[in-house]
Amino acid sequence: MITVRPYLPEDRAAVLALAPRLAEGVATWRDPGAVGTAVLGWVTGSLERTGNDDHEVFVAVRDGHVTGFVTVTTRTHFTGSRDAYVGELVVSPEAERTGVGSALMSAAESWARAHGLHRVTLETGAANLPARAFYRSLGFTEEDVRLSKPI
Repeated sequence: MITVRPYLPEDRAAVLALAPRLAEGVATWRDPGAVGTAVLGWVTGSLERTGNDDHEVFVAVRDGHVTGFVTVTTRTHFTGSRDAYVGELVVSPEAERTGVGSALMSAAESWARAHGLHRVTLETGAANLPARAFYRSLGFTEEDVRLSKPI
């Protein structure tokens, strides 16, 4: 059984242990050390802001262990609309394909509705094909594409 609940300070070590999974699917030409540093910064920043009106972190717990987390906040689109934004979603390898990711995304969507938001947005690496397929299965469509060229 999976329980999804708001993050508590005692979840910190478990959440930080899952954070390196966010480096999966990043373009191979990016500096892995810089990616790791950025990932840690994203997650610790989210944990520090949790519980604010416009930011929340949810954890999934199964058998007494944190098996995943999702962060959700608000972000203003360039058109001016305010959306819910999922900054990070991580599921432990052993909990993949068990419903943990879907349960966490459902919590993020519920948070968005409770805040009067009508759209959830997120970003993932172009090479992260499993994540892209997962998000498509939840009804997400790709909206923007970032292009990169070495010079």
